[in-house]
Amino acid sequence: MIYEIRNYHYEPSVIEQYREWAIGKALPYIRAHLDVVGFWVNIDEPPQVGGMPLDELGSATVTWIIRWDDVETRQRVMPQVFGSAEWREIMAENPGQENYHRTEAKFAEAL
Repeated sequence: MIYEIRNYHYEPSVIEQYREWAIGKALPYIRAHLDVVGFWVNIDEPPQVGGMPLDELGSATVTWIIRWDDVETRQRVMPQVFGSAEWREIMAENPGQENYHRTEAKFAEAL
């Protein structure tokens, strides 16, 4: 079992529109096709950061986690889920592709 932790640095000025889109459009589709552990959008509370300073983008504004059996399954399923005509229609209603300043995906195992 592995976990994919996805972080998006989405434009904070339109995060409320993103939240509405995610709740109404994206999440029903994503949850129907993937084993989503959770999906979080930042609240209006500054992050607490220690150690090295963040870069100019700051902390991610959206984080979600997907549970996978293994990396091979992830590599096979992700293109199917996010390459579908239905997903393209959903993304067409996103508040703006240009608002994704950075996307990150990392993989972890539970201890």
